Amino acid sequence: MREILIVGGGYAGFYTAWGLEKSLRAGEARVTVVDPRPYMTYQPFLPEVTAGSVEARHAAVSLRRHLHRTRLVAGSVTEIRHADRAVTVRPVDGGDYELRYDILVVTAGAVTRTFPIPGLAQRAIGLKHVEEAVAIRDRLLTAFDQAATLPPGAERRKLLTVTFVGGGFSGVEGFGELLSLATAMLKFYPELSPEDLSFHLVEARDRILPEVSDRPGEWVVRSLERRGAHVHLNTQFVSAADGHIVLSSGEEFDSELIVWTAGNASNPVVHNHTDLPVDERGLLVVRPDLRVGTDSEPMADVWAAGDDAAVPDLALATPGARTVPNAQHAVRQGKRLAKNIAAHLHGGRIRDYRHGSLGVVATLGLGRGIFQYRSIVIKGLPAWLMHRGYHVLAVPTWERKVRVLTVWLTAALFGRDLVSLASVQRPREAFVTSGNPPSSGESRTSEATAA
Repeated sequence: MREILIVGGGYAGFYTAWGLEKSLRAGEARVTVVDPRPYMTYQPFLPEVTAGSVEARHAAVSLRRHLHRTRLVAGSVTEIRHADRAVTVRPVDGGDYELRYDILVVTAGAVTRTFPIPGLAQRAIGLKHVEEAVAIRDRLLTAFDQAATLPPGAERRKLLTVTFVGGGFSGVEGFGELLSLATAMLKFYPELSPEDLSFHLVEARDRILPEVSDRPGEWVVRSLERRGAHVHLNTQFVSAADGHIVLSSGEEFDSELIVWTAGNASNPVVHNHTDLPVDERGLLVVRPDLRVGTDSEPMADVWAAGDDAAVPDLALATPGARTVPNAQHAVRQGKRLAKNIAAHLHGGRIRDYRHGSLGVVATLGLGRGIFQYRSIVIKGLPAWLMHRGYHVLAVPTWERKVRVLTVWLTAALFGRDLVSLASVQRPREAFVTSGNPPSSGESRTSEATAA
């Protein structure tokens, strides 16, 4: 029996395994997925998780629930040696070990790109995983509770100051959703006023949302600023030491919550620990049919897709164009991968990956959004409804679709749930302290350490 090893259980990996289960005959091959997490994260829902519009578990698709004939290995691949047809796996617990394969599929996914900025590693949090989205939401809700007990002043301002770094889709959507949540919460906190809130979006380039054209991007900036946000364009993030933000423009302020969404980097195993060919960005060199290698030098029995693969974009006439690393491509590349691998095993026709963009759509908070397809631009409530409609159709499995729709309908009737469960990040605290609350210094220290 052939061994098909899939490195990574994200969009592309999940859909590849799911498609192979449907395409392969019983006993034809064994499919193995190696990933440290037992679920696939539907990342477009993470901004709504931060705002409480989607339950955290509903943005995660269980691998074991939906991959019934796939072997799942909880761990991370730390090295790929295709010359030996082997990978090194580092499990969640225990020592490293080796897995061998006949066919390799690399869908490891990108990682958050960071820089050696003072205070960044100690204070900031990303927005790439469900756990991070939940922590962002809980910290904002906790900050409201703490600020409501304080008199106006520097400490209250710091608690209610939120800083997002990065003006791509993830940053702008997360920023808009969290701003919407914070504004809605004010009516439950009579001690606080809109002037107490301070939301900052920092972007090094001269525009946000590079996937949309200039005028829609400018409209998004104006829309956020009308809602009280501060958008800093052409601005570098210089320091976050002790929560004190310093920008290249000279502006300085204190911020309790700092969210880093300034782009992705290729997975270290692909960039540094493989004998597979990579390009100057550290991405796997991939042919249009998703086989690793070039047209003149293809590599046998190794395929790749997703954020770590430089997949030629055949839908564009631009020479050398590569597909954008987003969910729209990763899902479709995973489906094409499964069909091509099955065709390879069955002696069928292997097809190139080609997908024309369906347009881009973003949520900017409850009831606000923007959509663009070529020259067609839709703003406001209609775009927001399109965003929700598209993603409830795109999230895999009917079970997840129904759960998400149920939460949205409940919220439409009763509003968003504003309960903070920040204590889950310190589940033993009440047990260890026997109900005695820690001092404010101890509590703040533990939160900063968790960040």
